[in-house]
Amino acid sequence: MDPLETDHEEIKMSADDWWKCGIVYQVYPRSFQDSNGDGIGDLGGIRARLDHLVSLGVDAVWISPIYPSPMADFGYDISDFCGIDPRFGTLDGFDALVQEAHARELKIILDFVPNHTSDRHPWFVQSRSARSDPRRDWYIWRDPAPGGGPPNNWLGNFGGPAWAFDPATGQYYGHSFLKEQPDLNWRNPEVRAAMYEVLRFWLRRGVDGFRVDVLSQIIKDAQFRDNPPNPDFIEGQDPFFRWLMLYNTDLPEVQPIVAEMRRVVDEFSDARSSRVLIGELYLPLARLVAYYGLNTEGMLEGVQLPFNFQLIATEWQAARIDRLVRDYEAALPAGAQPNWVLGNHDRSRIASRVGPRMARLAAMLLLTLRGTPTLYYGDEIGMTDVPIPADEVQDPFEKNKPGMGLGRDPERTPMQWSAAAHAGFTTGTPWLRLAADWPTRNVEAQSQDAGSMLALYRRLIALRRAQPALNRGNYEALDAEDEVLAYARSFEAQRLVVLLNFGATPAPISPALMPRQPIVLASTDPARAESIEGSLVLAPCEGVVLGAVDDKGPATR
Repeated sequence: MDPLETDHEEIKMSADDWWKCGIVYQVYPRSFQDSNGDGIGDLGGIRARLDHLVSLGVDAVWISPIYPSPMADFGYDISDFCGIDPRFGTLDGFDALVQEAHARELKIILDFVPNHTSDRHPWFVQSRSARSDPRRDWYIWRDPAPGGGPPNNWLGNFGGPAWAFDPATGQYYGHSFLKEQPDLNWRNPEVRAAMYEVLRFWLRRGVDGFRVDVLSQIIKDAQFRDNPPNPDFIEGQDPFFRWLMLYNTDLPEVQPIVAEMRRVVDEFSDARSSRVLIGELYLPLARLVAYYGLNTEGMLEGVQLPFNFQLIATEWQAARIDRLVRDYEAALPAGAQPNWVLGNHDRSRIASRVGPRMARLAAMLLLTLRGTPTLYYGDEIGMTDVPIPADEVQDPFEKNKPGMGLGRDPERTPMQWSAAAHAGFTTGTPWLRLAADWPTRNVEAQSQDAGSMLALYRRLIALRRAQPALNRGNYEALDAEDEVLAYARSFEAQRLVVLLNFGATPAPISPALMPRQPIVLASTDPARAESIEGSLVLAPCEGVVLGAVDDKGPATR
């Protein structure tokens, strides 16, 4: 029997299975595929590449913002929450994308940006027109501090104070990011009602869920107190970390609002398919899991998937990763769904962080841990960060804090589809330069290479989809020696073992860690044989998934 098959009886599916057992794929729309030659990716381009996502084997497509925007922060400064920016297409084009994705059994997840709008949004234009305007309280307005200056010491993520002075009305408005991104006042029930209607607008168009941007920051301290000094701050660091964000992030009042969002999304769930909320939360583990929203009745009423970014930040060592997985599993509330992320549009690509060989190991780790994995476009072919010359920088983060290496352009470069001009991304001039390796590192070339990164991702995803132990099974940490990370995944009587050698030298594997009559279901080494003769020794940076051979065939019992 092929190890990608299983003889388990048909498993009863639930409405949540698509996000519990499936895989999310993030598309940064500017960089995925251009369909009209203007050098910027768009909805037509995503539609044209849906078959790639089907062949890869993912279940849902998360699309970064596509709403009308002046593009001060590339779409995260939204001037209309219920439209499509002409750069990306039209509402009719979006509806066609949803229809075509659903026809291929792909779900569509949109970015929801509740913390702020563009300063050109009609709400803010009206709010700043006069102190007496009915929408004044839709944003955060404060008088200057005694003696003048910003109301407190809060800092913006992109540099400088989190306050901008409005001379016409003599007050400051709060902005957690750019001054072109004024913060909404989520203490105002009218704001909450309006933003919940935004969710409903897209849910009615068939959207399957939302990734919620900077969820923990939407409520600020009612007294607007100064943040305390950070005792661990070191001169030369990003000045943003000079203060602890005690009074402008992760306040207790966020949790009831998260529960409200969940109830809105649940209005559109049914017995066939539930809608999902994914929260962007850069928080310590103890605070992260609070966003599952465990209530006094033991029910989970928060976001279904508070994004777990630990693999992005941790040292790439077996012992450290083993510890963080154990701690995460132990911290999860009963019934909570884990999730894992290797990279996104704000962080350096995994292949640049750990190197090409270790990136193969990372793929196996991501796709065999318990929980919902999220892939970042291009990681499936091993794309790396692209150095962007100073005169080509697009990202406001880098422009506002030059020389600190904070720019996010390097991980946002165009997808490399083929060896054709501009990697098949556009017939025009790409909005960001391509990696130098695009003529050889591309989807078309790797589709013909059984040993490529793309082939590995497809194999691992197919194995994950086929084996219940991987897509819904329990997690069991195993004790291994040296630089080997070991764990088992079990479902009913099936038990698979994952062994990952993070070391630079070969690693002999104790027979006690291996299944009876083991067989290799997957390896990061294309030359690894399926059968195991004698002892098992992992090559440096090699990972394997082991099943057991018996009279029913491999990986079935």
